Amino acid sequence: MIKPWVIWIVSFGVFTLIALAGSVTIYEFDRLKGMPTSFLYTLGLEFSQILAYAPLAPFVFALAVRYPFQRGNWARRTLLHLAGALLFTLAHITLRSLTPFGVWDGSTRTWVSPFWDAHAHIFRVRWDLFETLFFLNVVDDITGTYVPIVLIAQALCYYRRLRERELQSAQLETQLAKAHLQALKSQLQPHFLFNTMHSISSLMFSDVRAADKMMSRLSDLLRMSLENNGIQVTSLSREIEFVSGYLEIEKVRFEDRLKVVFDIAAETLDAQVPHLLLQPLAENAVRHGIAKRLSGGEIRIRASHDKNALHLCVQDNGPAADLTGTHCFREGLGLRTARERLRTLYGEDQSLEIRGLPGEGLIINIRIPFQVQPRPLIYELEPAKPESVP
Repeated sequence: MIKPWVIWIVSFGVFTLIALAGSVTIYEFDRLKGMPTSFLYTLGLEFSQILAYAPLAPFVFALAVRYPFQRGNWARRTLLHLAGALLFTLAHITLRSLTPFGVWDGSTRTWVSPFWDAHAHIFRVRWDLFETLFFLNVVDDITGTYVPIVLIAQALCYYRRLRERELQSAQLETQLAKAHLQALKSQLQPHFLFNTMHSISSLMFSDVRAADKMMSRLSDLLRMSLENNGIQVTSLSREIEFVSGYLEIEKVRFEDRLKVVFDIAAETLDAQVPHLLLQPLAENAVRHGIAKRLSGGEIRIRASHDKNALHLCVQDNGPAADLTGTHCFREGLGLRTARERLRTLYGEDQSLEIRGLPGEGLIINIRIPFQVQPRPLIYELEPAKPESVP
């Protein structure tokens, strides 16, 4: 909310400007009518009447903020502010009465103070003049000053509540998006683990040494997965490291039948990508591409970028994929989850396209915003020299 000192400055600034504008207007009006008066006299008159609002307006503003109008409290708030408006008028005319321009005295045709006898130079309360001043000002004070201040405070309160609701809504959407992303990522981890364990079990009775090697590599992958368990976005270099570990496991199973080629532009290594994005795409290439070729095949993973976008590609040279026919290629859990995660993270500023290559193979192209997080500086410490033993 607005700082109290700001409200005081604004109050005195606004009413000072109004008093100055009123003084100039009245002075020019009297001059044009042929009844010129001293500008200082006009200035004193306007300041005594208008500037008396300045020290009272912050209290009205604070009251309106503390007790705003809301649904269901209109009657109570109306009575409260009616009482506040009457007190405001009394306070205003009291401050005004302390000046020489308190009220116009028709009997003497001069401005006088209801509290000060200028001729005898003594304090004397003239209740008749004070009462006259009250009834002359009560309507203007309430409708012209009190109500506008309350309306301004009410508008600011409404705006503050609206912003708070928007902030809460944005925070809730962020929390829901994070929960949704975590749920999608949680689906990938057991899916990846199940398929990898299935590959290991297929070798347990035919090649124990290879199965043991796969288990060892799997433990490394699980450690990496646990280290990044709470994050959704990582660097491309870390993602390449993870997918390389997965493909190493598959190479144990396929031996020379699986060839993996990485074509990664060096300037993309620090680019930010969703964690566990490439692994399900590589797994899809292995299961639906390489595994169906007796002679094996090649998986090629590429990364490049232009000014605003990072382009990732996972390509295999497996059997030709039918993307339009009756027995067309269907997206599994990994691809569906990848699409949903990209949509949640980047909205419309992303794409995942699957395209069959002429003759054979499948290629998956991904486009996401190119965002780079600088690598932290790593200082290599020289090993401590062993102390000589006397």
